[in-house]
Order: sequence, then C-alpha cells, then structure tokens
Amino acid sequence: MITLDLIEKNQRGRIVSIDTDLLPLKLIEMGCLPGNEVHLEQHAPLKDPMYLVIDGCHLAIRTETAKNITIELI
Repeated sequence: MITLDLIEKNQRGRIVSIDTDLLPLKLIEMGCLPGNEVHLEQHAPLKDPMYLVIDGCHLAIRTETAKNITIELI
C-alpha cells in the first residue's frame, strides 16, 4: 500500500483508508471514500496539483492532501 501522492501517471488504485480529520469534506462528498477506484490522469507541471478521476468524478487535489489517502495499486 502507498499514499496517493506516490501514484504515477495512468496508474490505478483502490482507496484503502483516508484521514478524515485532514481531508476536506468536499473530497469525501465527491467520492473519495475507501473502496472507490482512483486513476491519475496527469500532474501539473510542478507536480502539484494532481488531476485524478475518483469514482467517475474528475478532481484536482494538492499533493499535500493526497498524502492523507492510502491506496493499493490495481
């Protein structure tokens, strides 16, 4: 298992756990929940933010936020 900030472009994973105290509520409402699939589409030029698809929602999140999400690669 790794944290989401370490995922490479075009890799897929499944969310294992999230730190709900440090994750914005909006991300949780948009499907950033354990069991949902995540796919990294691309990084911004300086690797921040990350452009992801989580459970069908397209999101851009900061790398610092992604460190609070644990995934397993699939």
